[in-house]
Amino acid sequence: MILLTDTQRDRLLANGRDRDQDHIPVVKFFNPFGAGVWLATELDEDGDIMFGLADIGYPELGSWSLNELRSIRLPFGMGIERDLLYTGDFPISVWAKAARETGSIRDAERLLYRSGRLPGGTHPDTEPRRS
Repeated sequence: MILLTDTQRDRLLANGRDRDQDHIPVVKFFNPFGAGVWLATELDEDGDIMFGLADIGYPELGSWSLNELRSIRLPFGMGIERDLLYTGDFPISVWAKAARETGSIRDAERLLYRSGRLPGGTHPDTEPRRS
């Protein structure tokens, strides 16, 4: 599987040049066999180091290597996958808060999308928008 489309790569690189923003994650990677979810908001100019929210047992904001994700070999010849249906929708700060409250990115996804609520009990349509 192609882990990044050209459009996603361009958006991640642009976000990487504008680091002081609360970006919406551009792409979600996951391990189809177990632990491991990554929400990427930025890509360094080197095309390898990504920034975002990573969860391999506990959700943390930080950096990781795209090349290392590509090199992971899982059972049946599979590797890390890109979630083709992922849309982002919320800034990384909202994802991080929800993931910390629930204990994982996967549980945060349930909270944010299925319940229609943001962390703290508010609805997305009542949250103030950033300009």
